Amino acid sequence: MTIKKRLITGMATAAIGLSLIGGGTYAYFNDTEVTNNTFANGMLDLGINKESIIEIGDLVPGDTILGSFELTNDGTVDMKEVILNTDYEVIDQKPTNNGDDLGDHIQVKYLNKVHGKEELVHQQTLSELKKNPVRVLKEFPAKSKAEKYTVKFEFIDDGGNQNHFQGDELKLIWEFEAVQRDGKLNFDN
Repeated sequence: MTIKKRLITGMATAAIGLSLIGGGTYAYFNDTEVTNNTFANGMLDLGINKESIIEIGDLVPGDTILGSFELTNDGTVDMKEVILNTDYEVIDQKPTNNGDDLGDHIQVKYLNKVHGKEELVHQQTLSELKKNPVRVLKEFPAKSKAEKYTVKFEFIDDGGNQNHFQGDELKLIWEFEAVQRDGKLNFDN
């Protein structure tokens, strides 16, 4: 063997020896603990006891019709508020309404029954409700009792000729929108 090969072999042997000695000097104690964590999202679930609150036929100016419904919080999350969004379509039987909206002539009054007494929650025409969503309920906690409402629809008799509405039909869509409570900062000690 040449001197060069001996030197390389010697250096390689020395490096292996040093690594074995050095590797043994890094021994230490070790301990670990494991935690299992869960994030479960709540359920926001607004319930209503009817698919249709009211069906009206043969309506004439001056008529008042009552309907009722109940809202429930069927979820696990408190609701900050419940908003009513209104939309409708007028189906004219005669094309003579000349821009007069039947929704301007239907007055809506929401009456909330509170401890046996009726409380007026809101009053507007359908056309006003269509332009401006309305809060019908504030702070609706999970697992609370149903909120009962009576609603009055009145075909306003304006004292004038309303013949152009004869045979017309108004298809009303009410969408109740539940809004979750504000987020909270939770500390677990």
